[in-house]
Amino acid sequence: MSSAVLPAVPPARRGRPPKIAREHGDTREALLRCGMEVLTAQGMSATGIDTVLKRVGVPKGSFYHYFDSKDAFGLEVLQRYADYFARKLDRWLLEEDQAPLQRLVRFVEDAKAGMARFDFERGCLVGNLGQEILALPDTFRTALEDVLRDWERRLAACLRLAVEAGELPADSDCDELASFFWIGWEGAVLRARLARDVRPLDVFITGFLAGVRLRSKGM
Repeated sequence: MSSAVLPAVPPARRGRPPKIAREHGDTREALLRCGMEVLTAQGMSATGIDTVLKRVGVPKGSFYHYFDSKDAFGLEVLQRYADYFARKLDRWLLEEDQAPLQRLVRFVEDAKAGMARFDFERGCLVGNLGQEILALPDTFRTALEDVLRDWERRLAACLRLAVEAGELPADSDCDELASFFWIGWEGAVLRARLARDVRPLDVFITGFLAGVRLRSKGM
């Protein structure tokens, strides 16, 4: 997961949310977008529906016109984040004018800039939800695994291009390397938020690349 680089939302106002005229689809979209912003910062358990509703300007009684429950809302927010992040990965990992491993480096640089831009308040929604999985329904476990597998497939495809380009040895297990990357990446993002510094991301990508390049030299 990397941090979600999304526009800042206005601070919540006290009292009853103002009435804002929107179409049904627009309101639902606004709730999902706000949900992404809030959940990437503080996770599911710490987020009350009131927080989201006040920011969007939707009365609490109307929430259930759009979502059956808070959990249903959380799952849809997760899917929206997964779609957003998949587009982000494609933007970097499919850059044809860059060498495959350099594409990965550029993805990391973008993630570093995003975390710094939001003062390390926002992290990876997948990582946030994964840390509180014991308090969430099993449907979240399945959904999170599906997202991570999708990320692994996208990165593995890029690593196979690195094999073709001679950046990695021909016998590289790209699926395993991709799995290793995302396991380590989530820890690096967490450490960066704790330290409020991008250095953990630098340490991780440097170590990952050093490991794969040592293998390419037969060491």
